[in-house]
Amino acid sequence: MNKSAITMIDYGASNIRSAQKAFEYIGAEVVLTEDPEVVRKADRLVLPGVGAFGSGMAGLRQRHLPEAIHEAIQRGVPFLGICVGMQLLFDESDEMGLHQGLGLIHGRVTRFPLHNSSFLIPNLKIPHMGWNQLEPAWEHPLLAGVKRGDYTYFVHSYYCDPAAATAVLAWTDYGFPFAAIVAQDNIYGLQFHPEKSQSIGLRILQNFLQT
Repeated sequence: MNKSAITMIDYGASNIRSAQKAFEYIGAEVVLTEDPEVVRKADRLVLPGVGAFGSGMAGLRQRHLPEAIHEAIQRGVPFLGICVGMQLLFDESDEMGLHQGLGLIHGRVTRFPLHNSSFLIPNLKIPHMGWNQLEPAWEHPLLAGVKRGDYTYFVHSYYCDPAAATAVLAWTDYGFPFAAIVAQDNIYGLQFHPEKSQSIGLRILQNFLQT
């Protein structure tokens, strides 16, 4: 396996080029593809992008990519979802209707509440936009060199709610705790934008190259 080789999945989402440039900056060889056969044969997969969950899944299905993604993951290929790419890992989202996701991590994606009496929080500004601190839940090679309290940059209106808290590698807080990073077997997800998160974001991408 060439650990510097990244196959990045192009499914019509925005911001893919920014993620590509971030990986190239740290020395990765990036192949951008929408070909399911290339995805099936990849050594390491990245699913980046911003936009709506439903249109993201539609883009994947139009290109016959979900099956290829599942096959690659089943043979142990390290897989990283970024921003909406992380959200697409889950079972479903209620963004603009109910949409089925890739079902790789059990749980759902839902909108930040306008208010939440359970946590006694004030009205939240949506989208959630800005720097938030990471709270690692357990030690993992993806977080090598990342300390509790390090900041990463978020822009999103929906958050991931895993069925099992053990899938959360790092939490952050926006009125209440939510998943900033998920990890399950060879599947990883980052809700924040690593390419906008300065040295910490680049360090996490570098760590992914070593998984």
